[in-house]
Amino acid sequence: MAHRTLIRGATVILPEGAARTSVLLEGGTIAGVGVPQGARVDEEVDATGRHLLPGVIDDQVHFRDPGLTHKEDLRTGSRACAAGGITSFLEMPNTVPQTTTVEALEAKLALARRRSVVNYGFYIGATTGNLDDLLRAGHPPWASRTPGIKIFIGSSTGEMLVDDQEVLEAIFAETTLPIAAHCEDETTVRANRTRLLARMDGKLAVEDHSRIRDRAAALTSTRRAVDLAIRHRRRFHLLHLSTAEEVELLVSLPDPDRGLVTAEACPHHLFLDESDYDRLGTLAQMNPSLKTAADRRALWRGLASGAIDILATDHAPHTLAEKGAPYPESPSGVPAVEVFLPLMLNEVGQGRFTLVELVRWMCEGPARIWEIARKGRIEEGYDADLVLVDMSLVREVRNEEQLTKCGWSPWHGTVLQGWPVRSWVGGETVFGEGVVADEPHGREIVFARSR
Repeated sequence: MAHRTLIRGATVILPEGAARTSVLLEGGTIAGVGVPQGARVDEEVDATGRHLLPGVIDDQVHFRDPGLTHKEDLRTGSRACAAGGITSFLEMPNTVPQTTTVEALEAKLALARRRSVVNYGFYIGATTGNLDDLLRAGHPPWASRTPGIKIFIGSSTGEMLVDDQEVLEAIFAETTLPIAAHCEDETTVRANRTRLLARMDGKLAVEDHSRIRDRAAALTSTRRAVDLAIRHRRRFHLLHLSTAEEVELLVSLPDPDRGLVTAEACPHHLFLDESDYDRLGTLAQMNPSLKTAADRRALWRGLASGAIDILATDHAPHTLAEKGAPYPESPSGVPAVEVFLPLMLNEVGQGRFTLVELVRWMCEGPARIWEIARKGRIEEGYDADLVLVDMSLVREVRNEEQLTKCGWSPWHGTVLQGWPVRSWVGGETVFGEGVVADEPHGREIVFARSR
């Protein structure tokens, strides 16, 4: 018989709200909620005083595997996820080789089967010349094996930079998978860089990153992408919003169009702004760049109002040596999977929002947007991917304790209240009592396409 685990006494965040109850796991599935006393179990977990949430689904990570594994790999990245309460991730295609064919997608899925501690899925990336692969990925069996197409409309190089209008029109018009995009206008970015280099005699500082990748670059590209989605009636997801104007654009969309377009925010844009360059230097360098404190506040308002649908990390690790290079040789990106949930739990503790809202943004929302089968809710018949959190636990974020291979966090030294204490993937404990599993418990995510 399948192993049966009873999680007893937690405050459980259910689809209808929070309730103190018990949850029964059997095999890899939630077998019951509010289980009668006396049910046969193999393991009982006393969760009194703690909160049980669906496992977090992070729809934007860069785990660098294959090809750039000195920064991160699927084992180290997925172990960091497990410790952070993330039980499923969707990974981006800009690895080496790039995931721009179904053969490369299959190779990455096979790699994850051998390495990933948590559940996994991989986008297929658009290039200037792989429309046939994108079309193929939209048909069985591939349509249920990838969340969708990732387009870098800016902030990439080589084949994965797709800013040619004719190519973009074809992708939006002819493919069938959902599309997600990094939106920064390359023409604006290049013009800004040229202007600043001339003014500064070729000597740029990291603070110039936000002047080069400015709000106009973000908004111009976002408007362009939203226009493509609306004209072609395509499901489209805006990654990592960074400006107040982008939030206002979403608010202005009429209901039929708003149903096509979803959006997310990331912790670095919610908690950091341009003033943090003084403290963090190139550790605060990311794409899209940090904006103003007013933009940061606008993102929080957009999240509260529903203009922004979900949260994600854009976990993008680089070594400290790489990040320590003088700007602009320093790479963009920050790690976040271990502190993502604690950062948000700390805000819950301060009364900014509720655990019910957190679950909507970090669990239910990603499952809905990407049509992920049987995940994102604590409900009978759903996968037993769960995280138990202690809202009273206080810990300091420390570089030396990070499980990500890059070994640092922009939140080093930050004291947070509210941390994961146990995570389950498919009913198996992958994190508990400070110990993270080494075995590849993760399973390939299935996308239940309804269109």
